Amino acid sequence: MKKILIFLFLGACGFSPMFSGHSTDVYVPPISGINGIELRNALNAKFGGARDPNAMYKLTINLAEPVTTYKALQNTGDASWREVQVAASYTLSTGDETLATGYETASESYAFVRYLVAANASYNNAVANTINVLADKISARVIAEINAYDHGGKDAR
Repeated sequence: MKKILIFLFLGACGFSPMFSGHSTDVYVPPISGINGIELRNALNAKFGGARDPNAMYKLTINLAEPVTTYKALQNTGDASWREVQVAASYTLSTGDETLATGYETASESYAFVRYLVAANASYNNAVANTINVLADKISARVIAEINAYDHGGKDAR
């Protein structure tokens, strides 16, 4: 019964989910590097598919290289735990108007082992997960900015 009342209340207040399954007309220009390709693909998936350069909105991304830091050291001085961090700055625009600029970071820790193949796999998985988190953060902000712009322009932001 409580669940039904909550849904009725939310429906009456004008609430609508931000990710409601509709596509957003955002063009993401190519981003350099392998990680840039992965980030662009993840963002395009969040926006409902790739768009052409004539889309209503343009999201330009500047992706930094991953930075790795040591988190745990053994008695021998070897690192056994590391953290990878990826940062990106972005600009959302429509025509000549800039709607939003921002800077996001994401990080993930991973186990570092002596075996090269396992260590590389662990690092690559951490970077891939970090790129996906970065795509989640950026897409949420972009969709919020687009919704605010579409439902009232500059005054709604």
